Parts: sequence; structure tokens; C-alpha cells
Amino acid sequence: MSEETKHRIIEAGAELIHQHGFNNTGLKDILKAADVPKGSFYFYFDSKEIFGIEMVDYYAEKFRDTIKQTLDDKSSPPLERLHLFFDAFHAYFESQGFTRGCPIGNLAQEMSDLSEPFRTRLKQALDSMTTAIRATLDEAQKSDDIPPDLDPQEAAIFIIGAWHGAIVRMKVTKSGEPLNLFSKFIFDKLLK
Repeated sequence: MSEETKHRIIEAGAELIHQHGFNNTGLKDILKAADVPKGSFYFYFDSKEIFGIEMVDYYAEKFRDTIKQTLDDKSSPPLERLHLFFDAFHAYFESQGFTRGCPIGNLAQEMSDLSEPFRTRLKQALDSMTTAIRATLDEAQKSDDIPPDLDPQEAAIFIIGAWHGAIVRMKVTKSGEPLNLFSKFIFDKLLK
């Protein structure tokens, strides 16, 4: 039994759960997709809930990779990087036919009321997103790119909430229009 196998289970499960939801994805489906024998799951995870919590960490790591590629790249101004950050997700959603949505947002809607450990880990993931956006807004404020009276923490929380709301509407309409409206209001109004 190896860490590679555990990672394969998490990766396969994350893909299936992103498509079908946590409660609609069975362990049998996950193990089949990971090409792992049935008994292996409980060697790595005490329960499906523990697996799900580790999957949130997997998604959070992928999110951190996107931050490194966009928000942490100091070769362009902060608001330009922030725009590129959301544009990268918009392009991903478009490539998926405006389906699936944000895995963290999906799990937050599905699992927050059902499991306190899950809710706690999802809150940490959302807080991490907020921290990344806030750091970029702090930079923008220092370079006078956003109004001095805008609270970067409150704005970051609002932006993450508005983004997840736009994603929910995107999934319902199967179009990029809600994401375009998000960008219009965030970049042309709030951060103007």
C-alpha cells in the first residue's frame, strides 16, 4: 500500500464527486475509477467522511496552485492578476460546458449541514480563498488601484460569495453570462 494509491483514490473520487456530488458517489464507483481493490479504501481512510475531508485538502491544494500561477505572479498589477485568476476559472467552466461548478462550493452546499468536521474543513478552504483575494486587494490598495475606504477583508469575503453565487447561476443557465456579470460588477463597479 502506497501514498501513490491513496492519491489515486482521492483523485478519482474527486473527479466523480465533482460530477455527481458526495452523497451520489459510491465507494464502489470511486474504487473502480481508481482501479483499486475494494478492501483498499479502509486501509487509507477510516470512513467516507474522512475521505471527503482529505478530498477538500486535495481541492485546496489545486486552488493554491492556481494562486501561484496567477495571484502570486508579481510581474503584473494586482487587479490584472485578480482578473486573470477569475478568467482562468471562467475558461475552465466553459471547457466543461458550464457544468460542475466549484468543488468546494458544491461540497459546502451539500455537506455543511450534515457533518461538522466537513463544515470545518470547508470553512478553512473558503477562508484560504478569502486570504488570497484579500492579499491581492491589499496590494491594489497600496498602489492606489482601489478606493482607500474599501475594506479589503470585507471585499474579499463579498467577492468569494458573489463568485460562488455566479457559479450556481451558471450551472442553472448552462452559460457564462453570470460569470461575465460577476466580472462586470466586481471590476467595473466595486474595484473601480
